[in-house]
Amino acid sequence: MLNRLLDDSFDKEIRRNITAVTIARLVANAAYRFAPLFLATIARGFDVSLSTLGFAIFVSELSGFASPLAGRIVDRLTHRNSMVLGLAGSAIGCTIAAVSSSPLMFAVGVTVLALTKQSFDLGLGAWIADHVPYNQRGKIVGLTETAWALGLLVGVSVMGLITAATNWRIGFSFAVLCLVVSTVVIFNRVTNEVREVHESRSTTPQRVTGNSWLVVATMFFIMCSAQNLFVTFGAWLEDEFQFGAARLAVTGFSLGLVELAASVSSSRQTDKWGKERSIAFGALLVIPGGIFLVLGSQNLIVGLIGVFVYFLGFEFSVVSLLPLATKLVPNSPGTGLGWVLGAGTLGRAVMAIVATNLFESFGVRGPALMGAFFGLLGAITITRYQRVMATN
Repeated sequence: MLNRLLDDSFDKEIRRNITAVTIARLVANAAYRFAPLFLATIARGFDVSLSTLGFAIFVSELSGFASPLAGRIVDRLTHRNSMVLGLAGSAIGCTIAAVSSSPLMFAVGVTVLALTKQSFDLGLGAWIADHVPYNQRGKIVGLTETAWALGLLVGVSVMGLITAATNWRIGFSFAVLCLVVSTVVIFNRVTNEVREVHESRSTTPQRVTGNSWLVVATMFFIMCSAQNLFVTFGAWLEDEFQFGAARLAVTGFSLGLVELAASVSSSRQTDKWGKERSIAFGALLVIPGGIFLVLGSQNLIVGLIGVFVYFLGFEFSVVSLLPLATKLVPNSPGTGLGWVLGAGTLGRAVMAIVATNLFESFGVRGPALMGAFFGLLGAITITRYQRVMATN
């Protein structure tokens, strides 16, 4: 399917497997994104407050601290083994979450899910970096990043409908089944050859240095921005408009369409506009989305328009940033990507607590304004990086 969008200038390994790795990432993303959207539903299942379960998400996101280390490990594994490890571990995490008897056990499950999913994401990023030149990388990353949107559009929507018909535990169980199938597919398709080495490791610093930290900071700000709504807009729809699991699934489907449009647009435009300019554009788009949601929080149509604009900007920004992340540490795309993803998960961890408490105190207006502020910080930081690099 996706290989039809690539001409012969792309590596045969990429053209052969881009559809398989994208579907596998769709499944992993759906498992990962399910809990935040249905956080209020899961909290009721445990008979605890939204902020209490928000703390469980906070704990899971702390796994982001392991991303730099995971990146170094991935750079020493084959692409296939890294991706298989991530998918199998995600299945284990979902299983723990599905059978959990307390918020603490649920936190363990989603933490295992978040931690091991990084292995798949990092392995995929290294796979792309090894087989795709930097000037073409935006297109491939954009295509594989459609899995983030499709994870919500297809995966979370299906899990939501299953939840509406049964309960959220069965929703997680469905994810386990899909993850197991994906693990088998990736094991059988992706080459297990040793990573290519393009330059001497002995002369190349294997860490993020200098102005590259501005890119890491940009991801932190962008993910802080996104998490403000990730963990609250489902609760907003439930509290303000009495949405149930089925209507949340439909909303998730609509939001997935928006994110898919952003991913496809990024795959077409990021290499043309430049990575930094594209990141700043997406981050700035978050601001009017947040303001619109604040002004229309009691009107379903106006509020949803704000949410859609918000996530359109977020998705475009992140998809544009990932190719840049693979270039931060020469010959070690996993290490650079690990630091960037680690910063992102740290941002989500912090905001999981802040946003849920803001929501309980001020409604969705609090998280929306906070998210818009972090979107501005992200745009400022990446613009600073672009200017510094232009003068060097």
